[in-house]
Amino acid sequence: MNTVKIAMTDYEEEETGKETACLPLWVKETAPAVFIQDVLAYLGKNNWDISIVFCNNASIRDLNRRFRDMDEPTDVLSFALGEMDGERFLPGDIVISLEMVEENAGYFGVPIEEELRRVLVHGILHLDGMDHYGHLARTSGSGAPEDGEIEPMLYVQEEILTALAAYEKKGSAWER
Repeated sequence: MNTVKIAMTDYEEEETGKETACLPLWVKETAPAVFIQDVLAYLGKNNWDISIVFCNNASIRDLNRRFRDMDEPTDVLSFALGEMDGERFLPGDIVISLEMVEENAGYFGVPIEEELRRVLVHGILHLDGMDHYGHLARTSGSGAPEDGEIEPMLYVQEEILTALAAYEKKGSAWER
């Protein structure tokens, strides 16, 4: 059985400007822990202990600057651990800027819940060892895609989203 832990840091409510530990309603309605369980089951992963941290653009920008030398916010960062703790696998942490998810949803013209699912899958694929060229980190690949070519990792990401959406439409969850 997989476990999912969700934390919230440095997120402010728009109306009050006060920090809050409450997830926005659209995040709760997406049911990220259940969705992650479905993604892990689809990928055939078992005994994973995964953690998700939701934050704002300022926090993820700081992490992006410190760990990737990029002084800009991003939607998702994955911090791979890849260690065993007895029978449990500790793949690492996924950090998601909810502000950036909202911005991306508007930019791509998709529902915000769909964009959240997309970045969750993206982060999980990174923790599973995939890079942006579609290769596992431990294998050698053929390099970056040509100009105008879609990254192979994004195909895998969309394949997972499509498969799980089909199950959801049938009113059933993926076998966990």
